[in-house]
Amino acid sequence: MTKNNPLQRLLKINYLPSVYFIGGLICIIWLLSTPMGVFGKADAIGYAVCHRIDTRSFHIGVRQLPLCARCTGQYLGAVIGLIFLWIAGRGRTGTPPKRVIVGMIILFIFYAIDGVNSYFYLPPFLKMFPNMPHLYEPTNTLRLITGTGVGLVIGMILCPAFLASMHIDPNPKPAIKDLKTFFVILGIGFLVDLLILTGTKYVLIPAAFVSAGGVVLLLTLVYTLLWIRIMHKENQFTKISQTTRYSIAGFLIAMIQIALFDLIRFIITGSWNGIFFN
Repeated sequence: MTKNNPLQRLLKINYLPSVYFIGGLICIIWLLSTPMGVFGKADAIGYAVCHRIDTRSFHIGVRQLPLCARCTGQYLGAVIGLIFLWIAGRGRTGTPPKRVIVGMIILFIFYAIDGVNSYFYLPPFLKMFPNMPHLYEPTNTLRLITGTGVGLVIGMILCPAFLASMHIDPNPKPAIKDLKTFFVILGIGFLVDLLILTGTKYVLIPAAFVSAGGVVLLLTLVYTLLWIRIMHKENQFTKISQTTRYSIAGFLIAMIQIALFDLIRFIITGSWNGIFFN
């Protein structure tokens, strides 16, 4: 019988207890070190992934939301896409029709165009190139809408990918079967955007926490998938509760990443505020 080589033995080690301990410890340190209050923790999550420029964010009174307008839309959209397909997708994991894929690509193109155009409106670029032509003047409304569009696409991709890796016998039918379903998802996202644009605190407060929670949720799902693959447990589950130990590890790795990014940014800037331009 051939003995396992060192790499095979390394891959068979159960790293989960170590991840639980180290991740739990870092979570405690992060909770104690970040700004106080529920909003403060949401700000710290946004701080890890978003520039949080004040003028490019929505506000509840004078209080800035945890994420900028584009990131708010992006993570809200991702949560909407995930929930919709989790409920209405009926466990389907297949690739959507070409027309739906084209629609997804168009949303990414709009996101990229608006992002690049908005980037060149930053004060440093305007000072360096005052006469530089622009496609149009960017607004938080456009940032929100294009962000939501690409967030919906992320949710549409991630949900089937997670189910395909988890289920013993994944359903190969398309998760989004036609353009009608695709436009229903887009319509839900657009309706949420319209509610956000009303500026009422009864909408912005939930949006703030859902978008910040969306950051943690997306990272957790990605790292859970990674752990399932590392532990060679693909397609061995019949229900989501059976993945709990890997989901906990995914959540803790997500929090380690957020804490690390927070630390790096705080060392560089020395402030919990968003990026500021004179």
